[in-house]
Amino acid sequence: QVQLAESGGGSVQAGDSLRLSCAASGPAFTWSTMTWFRQAPGKEREFVAAITWSGTRTDYADSVKGRFTISRDNAKNTAYLQMNSLKPEDAARYYCAAAPVWSRSQSEYDYWGQGTQVTVSS
Repeated sequence: QVQLAESGGGSVQAGDSLRLSCAASGPAFTWSTMTWFRQAPGKEREFVAAITWSGTRTDYADSVKGRFTISRDNAKNTAYLQMNSLKPEDAARYYCAAAPVWSRSQSEYDYWGQGTQVTVSS
């Protein structure tokens, strides 16, 4: 079992940076794929970035590639999402999720945090 808690969201200007954190509890974290999803008002939740349990493989949505970086520190049971060059279209509620498989599909993820809000003004 994994319990997740996101933090680090806030209100920023376009072009600014934010670093989101996802603190996990439970031993399963170290073998889980950790993934960030986001959901903007009126839109479906979408995949943002994923990282394998070892940290050796990452995957990004085209919309954030080159601007966002996902990482994890298994010793701290924490995953991160560094977001640079933020755009108004990045504004959303960001969720971290854990799964025992490598997948972009939300249906594969059994464990979810409550989310953290990111607002980007132009």
